[in-house]
Amino acid sequence: MKQFISFIKKEFYHIIRDKRTILILLIMPIVQIILFGFALTTEVKNTQVAVFDPSKDAVTQQIKERFQASPYFTIAEELTHPDQINDVFKYGKINLVVVFSENFADNLQHTGEAAIQLLTDGTEPNQASTLTHYASSILSAYQQELMSQYRMPFQIIPEIKMLYNPQLKSAYNFVPGVMGMVLILICAMMTSIAIVREKESGTMEVLLSSPLKPIYIILAKAVPYFTLSMFNLTSILLLAVFVFQVPVMGNLFWVVLISLLFIFLALSLGLLISTLVESQLAAMLTSGMALMLPIIVLSGMVFPIESMPNILQWISVIVPARWYVEAVKKLMIQGVEVRYVVKEFVILAAMALGFMLISLKNFKTKLDN
Repeated sequence: MKQFISFIKKEFYHIIRDKRTILILLIMPIVQIILFGFALTTEVKNTQVAVFDPSKDAVTQQIKERFQASPYFTIAEELTHPDQINDVFKYGKINLVVVFSENFADNLQHTGEAAIQLLTDGTEPNQASTLTHYASSILSAYQQELMSQYRMPFQIIPEIKMLYNPQLKSAYNFVPGVMGMVLILICAMMTSIAIVREKESGTMEVLLSSPLKPIYIILAKAVPYFTLSMFNLTSILLLAVFVFQVPVMGNLFWVVLISLLFIFLALSLGLLISTLVESQLAAMLTSGMALMLPIIVLSGMVFPIESMPNILQWISVIVPARWYVEAVKKLMIQGVEVRYVVKEFVILAAMALGFMLISLKNFKTKLDN
């Protein structure tokens, strides 16, 4: 019995001394609970709303105050011309646009009816349906207030319009997200074992003794995987268009270009992981498990980022898949011009360059004894 207890103590000592084991056993569950607890929600909060109000009367002002007082909406912009509506959606700043009819209060007073239009981005069907439901509830509550106050039958008629995806097909939302997840996971896992494999097989000495500079060794590792990933990208786009019926409304050239940039970023990230770990198993676990959770939770492919706490929104900024998914949605589904995705291009390019430079800095030109 004493021997058994001594073995138990030994195992406890081993676990306590291994910081990585403690991290997985005690810290990782806490992190996962916090992430999923805040991110896994069907509520859509702090939605940025734009308003086009040609009437500008007391009734429209009261309705805008109801929207502003709601925890689900924040009026971020007052539009002065209807042509601005498409622009605010293309830049991705606004999720809902409320359009009042002209002479809104006069129509409501004299005819008992007034029209209001709710426009939202249908590329995220679940979010769009939730937003229009919340907005319709606010209008219905205000209508009831008017009826009880004036003892007259008032009717505010909301006209709901889903832009870019009027059929509310779910594929319009999940296909860009799945594209981002598949490309970064596959590419990162492929290259994460590239340098580690050389270490384990004992061929790293040959590479280090060659006249090639470290930058060329690293690029030589990435080029074959980049070429193979181009075939993956082609098959993914063909499946998206012909199987899932997701149209390429924008310029296909820019869709392919930003996808290739994202592939290069993923390969650079995999090479960075390869320079940090010592075994192929560790490389696979790091590139697979460590990347999958942030991509699913913080990229916006499943859960709206606007509804997350501020700290998670800030963390999502460093998730490359977030910017790729946003760019693909704009280019493929909204059909915007390339000037509307310049920010995403710049961020992805900066991340790719940063990962490559850090990989080069961490690349060891001498083997450890």
